[in-house]
Amino acid sequence: MVKKPEIIIEAKALEFNYPGDSLNRSSAINGIDMTVNRGEYLAIIGPNGSGKTTLLKLFNALLAPSGGEVLVEGISTVDHEKVPLIRRSCGMIFQNPDNQLVATTVEEDIAFGLENLALPSAEIRQRVTEVAQRLHLDKLLLHPPHLLSGGEKQRVAIAGILAMQPRCILMDEPTAMLDPSGRREVLDTVKALNREEGIAIIHVTHFPEEAAHADRVLVLNQGEVVEDGPAEIILTDLEMLHSYNLQGTAVVELAALLRQDGFNLPTRILHNRELVNSLCQYERKS
Repeated sequence: MVKKPEIIIEAKALEFNYPGDSLNRSSAINGIDMTVNRGEYLAIIGPNGSGKTTLLKLFNALLAPSGGEVLVEGISTVDHEKVPLIRRSCGMIFQNPDNQLVATTVEEDIAFGLENLALPSAEIRQRVTEVAQRLHLDKLLLHPPHLLSGGEKQRVAIAGILAMQPRCILMDEPTAMLDPSGRREVLDTVKALNREEGIAIIHVTHFPEEAAHADRVLVLNQGEVVEDGPAEIILTDLEMLHSYNLQGTAVVELAALLRQDGFNLPTRILHNRELVNSLCQYERKS
């Protein structure tokens, strides 16, 4: 018998209105029903103003629903006494890591959230050491965070969340301010946490190449879920993506151009290696 997936986050008829929404524009979030399972990697894409960041803040109890509800491991986000527990379960990483770095050394920064929980000193030291080793920060523990590279800063921010032993990490465009090396550093870290630790990832991004690493992709438009499915299906549907002013990955766009020029290529090419292999096979057949 197939084991039923464990739900980490559930949104039911979720609504959110910013002040003045009813007079000036539609709701930021408009009747969303969705679930996120344990160990899942979900990417959320959509045009500017589609509600992506608002949805993450609702999941993290930074915002309270105007209607419907969000349950995090069965706990309602409007239960104010349980908000600290919700935020420990679903930690959030923002665009600018400098906004999350609060201490004078990497070690103190990773320990900050644990100290707020009033954990015993020995347990804090153990968790900081383990997390630093896992994210390859152990040689930077005594460094000032503000002197680190962008990718290293974001890894420190992730380490501070990871030390809280979350079930899910919410990421709001965590690589938007990083160079390509920093982006790769952060993505490799997040993928390892998902695959090796079973931590669920919800990743809001404008980069289709980042969304291609997810198991599942959700498309938001005007506060509504308009598409939801496996990455290889959602991200290769260029007609749909273009209709929402979104782009496919460079590989998907290139494969579409090659098909227009007469190349008989598979329709679900998403990654570089898939395109290379298809072109090699096409050449041999020719």
